[in-house]
Amino acid sequence: MNDNEIAERARCSLMANARKRIVAVIDRGVNKEFGPFDKVYGTHAKQLDIYLDLVEPLVKNVLAGYNCTLFAYGQTSTGKTFTMEGEQISSAYEHAWNEDSSVGIVPRALQHIFTELENQDAEEFSVRVSYVELYNEELYDLLGNAELGHARLRLFEDSVRKGSVIISGLEEVPVSDRLEVRELLKRGAEKRRTAVTQMNLNSSRSHTVFTITVVIRENTVSGEEVIKQGKLSLIDLAGSENIGRSGSIDKRAREAGSINQSLLTLGRVIMALTSGAGHVPYRESKLTRILQDSLGGKTITTIVATLSPASTNIEESISTLEYASTAKNIKNQPEINQKLTHRALLKAYNDEMNRLMRDLQAARDKTGFFVDRQNYECALLINMNTQLAQQSQQIETLTDELQSVLERIQLASFYI
Repeated sequence: MNDNEIAERARCSLMANARKRIVAVIDRGVNKEFGPFDKVYGTHAKQLDIYLDLVEPLVKNVLAGYNCTLFAYGQTSTGKTFTMEGEQISSAYEHAWNEDSSVGIVPRALQHIFTELENQDAEEFSVRVSYVELYNEELYDLLGNAELGHARLRLFEDSVRKGSVIISGLEEVPVSDRLEVRELLKRGAEKRRTAVTQMNLNSSRSHTVFTITVVIRENTVSGEEVIKQGKLSLIDLAGSENIGRSGSIDKRAREAGSINQSLLTLGRVIMALTSGAGHVPYRESKLTRILQDSLGGKTITTIVATLSPASTNIEESISTLEYASTAKNIKNQPEINQKLTHRALLKAYNDEMNRLMRDLQAARDKTGFFVDRQNYECALLINMNTQLAQQSQQIETLTDELQSVLERIQLASFYI
């Protein structure tokens, strides 16, 4: 528990069982278990352990060409930003990604990605990062040159990737090493809006999305040249909280209202996706529009739910557990982002053209084949396999019909 919760003489009302992967709520009049989840961590969990379990697999998928998302959800002052950023961004690059115990997910993931790329045999790769803030339903570029409060960004539907959005005007900064990234993270963190509330002396008042885009050009085993593009979106959601308990007034109360409204819409989207509702209200909030492809789309998504064990926060903790329990049932359909390069496409076209030219030459020679013998034999083999599959299907159908007749005869003899 934090200092405020200790000062309030709060009791410990949550029990985490890592082996059974459940969280038990034990308080006056409440005795309920939530789970099982994929992973459950107690108060002594290490940053590195969480990263190895949750983020290392995502990095591997990103380098394979998938889009991946991880977002942290929970009440104010439960450790979301600490989980995502760690203690000190400035010292986050003094050790290898799998050694430092205090580094958060964002700087560790960047270190990890660069390490993996340097060890791969890729012909060529590039890394770009962007950092966007959603504050009071307005989008701001945390890496742009404009001063905070200016250059609001706009959302548009992606005409190529259905269900995704494009943030117009968002700057994607090319980076070549981890030190460049450290400076960008510091710049973005300084611009992010925070404020003092009764629940947190440095409470994040906005949602942030830090995106790492990796493009890799490599040769396949068959010698074809392909381009893979993967994205890792790391999202730190502003804290869900009770406006009265947070002590927010005037501007801060409006901020909290906007935060809670976007999180409420997120909850409705999760509920609609898991209940099979025909309409999913993605468009009712910019947050859910940004998360649309991550929730029920083509992205691999991980949700980290952070909790306070204090009895004074029991309602918010139960709400977070219900969110996580429901969201776990969302089904995504990830798709790899991979395409042949122009050189590989040209080779494929040349191979097809050569095949057609052989067919044409065979027809001119009138050798009894109107296609090239090699092409003919290949087509003949495919046709034989197709016929064999059809005959196998017919045999299965006849076998089922025969079994049905035998069962009817057996049933009839039973009543004679």
